[in-house]
Amino acid sequence: MLYPSKPNDEALRVQTLRELNVLDTLPEERFDRVTRLARRLFNVPIALISLVDSDRQWFKSAVGLEASQTPRDMSFCGHAILDDQILMVRDAERDERFQDNPLVTGEPRIRFYAGCPLSVPNGSRLGTLCLIDTQPRDLDDEERALLRDLARMAEQELAAVQMASMDEMTLLSNRRGFEALARHALKACKRLHKPVTLLFFDLDDFKQINDSYGHAEGDGALKTFADALRIAFRESDVIGRLGGDEFVALLTGADSLETSAVMARLREVLDERNASPNRGYDICFSVGQIEYDPKRHAGIEALLADADKAMYLHKQAGKQTH
Repeated sequence: MLYPSKPNDEALRVQTLRELNVLDTLPEERFDRVTRLARRLFNVPIALISLVDSDRQWFKSAVGLEASQTPRDMSFCGHAILDDQILMVRDAERDERFQDNPLVTGEPRIRFYAGCPLSVPNGSRLGTLCLIDTQPRDLDDEERALLRDLARMAEQELAAVQMASMDEMTLLSNRRGFEALARHALKACKRLHKPVTLLFFDLDDFKQINDSYGHAEGDGALKTFADALRIAFRESDVIGRLGGDEFVALLTGADSLETSAVMARLREVLDERNASPNRGYDICFSVGQIEYDPKRHAGIEALLADADKAMYLHKQAGKQTH
């Protein structure tokens, strides 16, 4: 059996998937409609919407299959997300990649597989819409086009989920998306005994930017700060916009020196942006920094509340020094 390799954008892909907050959720009619249609149109016993997580494939919709997930190493979909094209396996027993795969030698005894990758706007392939049969078969060009059309339907539903967890202006996670991803990060770090730090940002004098330069300029300031966060923080960190001029970043596995280095990088990036000619104002911020303590913080909500208080104290101290 040939294990699937990892896509080049694996870290971004998994982060994008988890930001959707769709893993381990209940079945939804809008996704089940697609798999039911696929099974009927192609006359196959099994149709799946499979999402490939870091170490498993999980089925958002499964028609004709009892299982809700399988290990990623034995998944056909793990191979399918490596390319934009449909992966078709006409007879798995004759394919050296899959002939000794437990899903072929045991239940559900896969012989035929066709998986069309499901992509989101940032280009990440999160999973597939796939067809499975217990008999060898093939798809002609017209059938391949039909499978792609059905996959686009599934992609539209994923995009709708993504927009519900994304801040449309900055394209960062919104509160819902941030909290969902932060819960995953906290759980993992707690299990591995890794440190976690939450930074709660609030832009200084943001109302004055809106009042003096207009709301379009205020929106531009928010986008600039969001871009600075993306540049300064590590790929593994979770960043989001809670609303208004409030932003958050969750650093996982970072000691105090790494956190200080990230903050120094953020200030450097903002200094560069503030040096732009004709701006007329500087983008400045107050920040609250809290270390995650599982004894004190029952979850991300408690951590956010503590960091919000710390940010407020920092803001008040800054006003007193002006």
